[in-house]
Amino acid sequence: MGSTSVALVVAVVGVAGTLFAPLLAQRSTAKAQRADFERQQQAVQFQWEREQERTELAARRACYIATNAAYRRYRIQLMNHLWRVHREEVTEAAKEELEAARHEHHAAFAEAQMIASAVVLSQLDDVAKALSEGYRKTKSLEEGNPDPEGGSFEEIHEYLQWIWDRWKEMRTVMRVDLGANESPVGRPF
Repeated sequence: MGSTSVALVVAVVGVAGTLFAPLLAQRSTAKAQRADFERQQQAVQFQWEREQERTELAARRACYIATNAAYRRYRIQLMNHLWRVHREEVTEAAKEELEAARHEHHAAFAEAQMIASAVVLSQLDDVAKALSEGYRKTKSLEEGNPDPEGGSFEEIHEYLQWIWDRWKEMRTVMRVDLGANESPVGRPF
């Protein structure tokens, strides 16, 4: 091959390079822009998911606070009512106070059923059943028809104290679900 052939090949490659350079540059730029767009989309998606998690956590936290307070108030009102029954000091106002706490408990439990995790909901359900049984036993004693087993003042009082321990377990499960590391030591009142 002579120098003319080499020059011709070099000229053809040069002209082809000149013609294809803008196409290759455009393709490279498009590829870089597509990658940048995908990174931006991933960042937006990640931010949206993070905000969703924050929102869900805040809703769960508010629900757990309200539920925890309602369960605690209901148990305390049951204890107070049991003492009133024992001292024969039950009034209409005392009955209304107990019923208000009971209804608040039911409302909080209903909300938690829509928001709580399965593990927390299981604990809430167990404590709700125990509180319901405590209510039934207390009302039976108040009406003069105590259960033959577990229906005395002392036995009901002990049962309500046992619910306190169940409540502490429930609270611990809620805290773990919210990402809290430790559970504070609880006191009955």
